[in-house]
Amino acid sequence: MLAVSVLLLLIFSKYFYMASISSYYTFYLMQKFGLSIQNAQLHLFAFLFAVAAGTVIGGPVGDKIGRKYVIWGSILGVAPFTLVLPYATLYWTGILTVIIGFILASAFSAILVYAQELLPGRIGMVSGLFFGFAFGMGGLGAAVLGLIADHTSIYLVYKICAFLPLLGILTIFLPDIDIKHDLWRLKVRFNRLYILMPSCFVHLILITFTFRALFAFRSYLFIKHNHFL
Repeated sequence: MLAVSVLLLLIFSKYFYMASISSYYTFYLMQKFGLSIQNAQLHLFAFLFAVAAGTVIGGPVGDKIGRKYVIWGSILGVAPFTLVLPYATLYWTGILTVIIGFILASAFSAILVYAQELLPGRIGMVSGLFFGFAFGMGGLGAAVLGLIADHTSIYLVYKICAFLPLLGILTIFLPDIDIKHDLWRLKVRFNRLYILMPSCFVHLILITFTFRALFAFRSYLFIKHNHFL
């Protein structure tokens, strides 16, 4: 399926870039700006904190504006920042990495839920596929980028990875499933109503017969009382 392939490519671009930061950002700061390992680790902490915040916020934002728009913004929208990062000063490098981590991290929850809506009834398969692919790309990205850094330089790694978010343009091939999802939810509600209708009808009949029986018993008591009088 084209949509699933596009989503997997977006996962590839996201986690390859995340691997470049989480694995080599400390060494990048130490080599380029001469930071101590303690200060470099503080910058990495700020990036990882932004990633955690973006992951949490990405879900509610996707519920409000639509998951496809979040995917657009979180993958392609981060490209200007990643393209500038290799040429930024230390001050702007710290700010840019926080922005990149926050925006890029918001993509995964939107991608995962979008895929589950794309393939309703296969939530387990979709979750296993995307979580496994994401962790696999993270590990593979760390290994491949480390090999590139060993043979060239760590600066080249960030210059190459800067173009990965441009794969977000592939989001244009994702279908609009919000309407389909609403129709699917309406169908589910109708099916539930259809299932409940016989039960409700039986209860209505029982209630009707109960009231008629009570009315008949009341009439019997009234007639019997008048007969004795």
